[in-house]
Amino acid sequence: MKDLIRVDDYCSKFNLSTLHPLVSVHDLSEGTWTYVQQAEAVRYHFYGVFLKQGEGCTLTYGRQNYDYQDGTLVFLSPGQVVNVGHIDKDFKPLGHALLFHPDLLWSTNLGRTMSDYSFFSYQFHEALHISQKERRLVLDLFEKIRTELSQGIDKHSKDLVVANIELFLKYCVRFYDRQFITRERENLNIIQRFEASLNSYIQSGKARELGTPQVSYFAEEQHLSPNYFGDLIKKETGKSANEHIQDTLIQIAKHKIFDPDKSLSEIAYDLGFKYPQHFTRLFKKKVGYTPQEYRMMN
Repeated sequence: MKDLIRVDDYCSKFNLSTLHPLVSVHDLSEGTWTYVQQAEAVRYHFYGVFLKQGEGCTLTYGRQNYDYQDGTLVFLSPGQVVNVGHIDKDFKPLGHALLFHPDLLWSTNLGRTMSDYSFFSYQFHEALHISQKERRLVLDLFEKIRTELSQGIDKHSKDLVVANIELFLKYCVRFYDRQFITRERENLNIIQRFEASLNSYIQSGKARELGTPQVSYFAEEQHLSPNYFGDLIKKETGKSANEHIQDTLIQIAKHKIFDPDKSLSEIAYDLGFKYPQHFTRLFKKKVGYTPQEYRMMN
């Protein structure tokens, strides 16, 4: 496996010029790409955003191959491993890359809010597909960063570069929101399958066997990353996937509480809680009464 520790490691690997050790913007067609017959595993230790244009190489994540159409944005986070292969001798990529190291973000607002940009944890098949108009905006921001890096470094350089990266990421949030909207019917099907699977998980006894329902379990069922799945649910319903799970647990618990033959501890175990007091705490938080108080009221 090849480790790319610094931004300039990537640049030197593909013979691209380096303007700053922690951040770089590139037109990928300017690089020299080594012939690769078999996929090569590469682990990135910095953030990467790649704007795909035209035909290009295949990226492999896990056991899946992904061929990206023109106008696709792919996001990589530190520690992510990518297999890059099928690069022939005449290969000349068309696209652009923005690379920036976490160290660049120290003591900045973006460093404090980077976790808000959850698309860096999406799987590759959840990439962002942008329009021609959106692409022009992206390239304009990339050019602003490149221009700033090309000038002499002064006390304003870091603030301006990071501000433009942050602005770019905010636009990506908007673009992803648009993509969620355009896939409304598909998203509705995902939500319906999630709700059906959640009820089945609890009612079938899986909760008692495996524990309380987890977002990651249902995301995997839909072949989605937990972050993408959670963002989709939140944007479509206004509630997080975890809130949906908790609300469903409480609704089912209310029905079970009416059964006088079931102890409250049994109900807690049926719902997947390892400790009954955790069930009591959640129930009171959601309903305003403990399960025992709710049973006595009804």
